[in-house]
Amino acid sequence: MKILLVHNFYQQPGGEDQVFRAEAGILRNAGHTVVELTETNDRVKEMSALALARATIWNSDAYQRVYETATRERPAVVHFHNTFPLLSPAVYYAARRAGAAVVQTLHNYRFLCPAATLFRDGRPCEDCVGHLPWPGVLHACYRGSRTASAGIAAMLGFHRLRQTFSRQVDAFIVLNEFARQKFLRGGLPPEKLFLKPNFVDPDPSFGDGGETFLFAGRLSPEKGIEILLAAWRESPDLPLLKIAGDGPLRAAVLDQIGSIKNAEYLGRIPHAEVLAAMKSSKALIQPSTWYEMFPVNVVEAFACGLPVIASDAGALPEIVSNRTNGLLFQSGNSKDLGRKVRLLASDSGLCCTLRKHARQAFERYYQGDLNVRLLVQIYENAIQSSNSRR
Repeated sequence: MKILLVHNFYQQPGGEDQVFRAEAGILRNAGHTVVELTETNDRVKEMSALALARATIWNSDAYQRVYETATRERPAVVHFHNTFPLLSPAVYYAARRAGAAVVQTLHNYRFLCPAATLFRDGRPCEDCVGHLPWPGVLHACYRGSRTASAGIAAMLGFHRLRQTFSRQVDAFIVLNEFARQKFLRGGLPPEKLFLKPNFVDPDPSFGDGGETFLFAGRLSPEKGIEILLAAWRESPDLPLLKIAGDGPLRAAVLDQIGSIKNAEYLGRIPHAEVLAAMKSSKALIQPSTWYEMFPVNVVEAFACGLPVIASDAGALPEIVSNRTNGLLFQSGNSKDLGRKVRLLASDSGLCCTLRKHARQAFERYYQGDLNVRLLVQIYENAIQSSNSRR
């Protein structure tokens, strides 16, 4: 099968970029022909607010690029990962006009929320789910700007009125059941929503473990970094914590970490070093307070045999099974997080059990060969839907 993969890269690399590259790799390894078409957000800083808003709603240049590429390459499927902001939903029309089936992975909540996170003022927010997203404009949910939020709300409103998402996309890939329910409330057709988790390929292999606890991710409010720091600040007896990552709260982390006993900031480190840190740690901590979609770092931890201590927010309880492959704590509760860290640090038998089951979860659900089979099944469904439409 020939597949055209399309993605708008973010300015700061993240999990979506990683999944885009990984899926291209597993498809090629399985014998499929993969063509890539990409855009980058580096051009955003050169654009005026009006030009960016127009491109977000309907980018004619992106439409033409996708149409010409799909016409020349003749893929059976055009699979979109991120179209925001410079590709725009116009690209769905281009792919359909070229005769391809259209697939979109829902990596975040952009179809429902201008901020794409369903998170506001330090807590989950669903004010825009099932409605036109004007509350997101009122609250300036995208980058603290009502103007920028209005541009996204206009894009969502325009394409909902045109029924772009329900008519121009043959299949949506949803990463978990929790998110699927949100998208159903938001109006996406149930027959077009297909569940497929994230994965890790190649296999980083089982690690030896260690005594330190690790956070690896974006330093931002919704990721729960402040809850993490509070747990270590309140309990100086906790084991060594290492924090790897970067983001808008970097300055705050640096400001606090010097006064917290047993905490070390590694900064943004190469991916290979993140995996090495996972292999030599006691547990990965995922203290998110927003509705996580499907964090790739959790799957990487499982692959390394690393248990995960996660908040009970969003879909995380679907991924982390309490006292099986990790531990769950009450979202936003730093004291409960501290209790779970102490439990794992003091109970070697429990740690050994969690390590074994974490690795088993990876082998059973999150390897590349299983993922590519699921992906191809979704493509085949999309092609059947596209043929029926024509």
